[in-house]
Amino acid sequence: MADGPRRALLSVHDKTGLAAFAAGLRQLGFELLASGGTAAALAEAGVEHAEVQQVTGAPEMLGGRVKTLHPAIHGGILADRSKPEHLDDLARQQIEPIDLVVCNLYPFRSQPSIEMIDVGGPAMVRAAAKNHAYVGIVVDPGDYGEVLDELRREGSLAGATRRRLARAAFAHTAAYDAAIVAWLDGDEWLPPSLHLALERRAELRYGENPHQRGARYAEGSAGPTMWDEVAQLGGRELSYLNLFDADAAWRLVHELKDLAEPGSGGPGAVAVIVKHANPCGVALAAGIEEAYASAFAADPLSAFGGVVALGGEVGLTLAEAIVANPLADVLIAAGVSAEAAELFASRRKNMRVLVAPPPPAAPRSLRQISGGWLVQEPDHFCSQRSEWRVVTEVAPSDEQWRDLELAWRVCGRTTSNAITLAKRGQVVGIGAGQQSRVDAAGIASRKASGRAAGGAAASDAFFPFRDGLDAVADAGVAAVVQPGGSLRDDDIVAAADERGLAMVLTGERHFRH
Repeated sequence: MADGPRRALLSVHDKTGLAAFAAGLRQLGFELLASGGTAAALAEAGVEHAEVQQVTGAPEMLGGRVKTLHPAIHGGILADRSKPEHLDDLARQQIEPIDLVVCNLYPFRSQPSIEMIDVGGPAMVRAAAKNHAYVGIVVDPGDYGEVLDELRREGSLAGATRRRLARAAFAHTAAYDAAIVAWLDGDEWLPPSLHLALERRAELRYGENPHQRGARYAEGSAGPTMWDEVAQLGGRELSYLNLFDADAAWRLVHELKDLAEPGSGGPGAVAVIVKHANPCGVALAAGIEEAYASAFAADPLSAFGGVVALGGEVGLTLAEAIVANPLADVLIAAGVSAEAAELFASRRKNMRVLVAPPPPAAPRSLRQISGGWLVQEPDHFCSQRSEWRVVTEVAPSDEQWRDLELAWRVCGRTTSNAITLAKRGQVVGIGAGQQSRVDAAGIASRKASGRAAGGAAASDAFFPFRDGLDAVADAGVAAVVQPGGSLRDDDIVAAADERGLAMVLTGERHFRH
């Protein structure tokens, strides 16, 4: 920054901390220029300043759309002070250099409209950031204190500070432009281009494995996300897989809540246990304690080191049950009582205890491949039970209908090929991630160990041959739900009739990779 008199240009929509920051700059000898509402705010606060139009000689016009777009402003920002010809240009045009630009943009994300598309602001921000070798640029009121402290201590901003501020400025305008593009795209899931502006919200213990670094990012202009609002009451720092599995478990809890039977004190409860991105225990019950006990009993061996997600508040009784069982890495719930939190702190010090709000609607799904990305709408359950077709001689009973719905939704959130078995609100067997549907059915049957008798089975895609159907029939189920759509559907339905099964076709597949 230049020696001698220094000038700062202030043009901000967010006035947070503005008066104090501007007063601090004045105390350091800065001459202040301000435009529009910023000038009015400084006048109200009694901070001495000049208005931009006094420098440009041109009034604000077009309802404020044009006020800083002028050579007297941008020449002062963009001059490379190492080049004599630039300094000669400033002298000939009687333009004074600007050493510090303080600017943040119209709140487009919260108030999207044509009038909220800032033009002069981004131009000033980018100009100052480009010329950060000589100009400081501040876009975040959170930086005011640090900038003032460094100016007071050192007399100027260090090159590293200006570079950091410039990076933040370009990130600010990039996120702003990305928000505008998304607004213009409207509800288009697959627009001609995607512009992600992500900011780091948290560094993680590590990535998928301890030798990999990891962090959690979110869209910078989106405000707080669900995970920003999660309260961690205890346990170690979260890792990549903790977040990945906890998110999957929490979403599944909320996808099942409408199936839970009402309890005496209100709506029914859902418990989900996830291990390596797949559910290993799921249960519906009248109360949360019963739901947890049933979900854990489904597969106690796999539950070790998993994520427990509970759609209700964890009280002391439930906390004691959780502590009595093998260690869970993460507990995520709608609430945790003070007594339960105290018990976990003393008996499960490493278990991450999270209290979370409901998850938002699933965002656009992106997955990286070599040299690009695959993008799709998020998977969701399209058809309702009323649209499902019974295609066998036998129809499901009322209890089997409920188990079919439970098995179907859990199957849709299990890695393909997937088979799930359910009985009386408990998912008793899950076969996940197998190349062969018969193998998936065999794993689910072995895990059920006879508990699926009279219950329901779900397959995430059609049965290409009857061997997969026979495998779940051998587990004792009485009803099967599957998408249908195979060339051999008639053969599969005939096999179901032969085995005395009820079969329902949903008409939708739910592969998950």
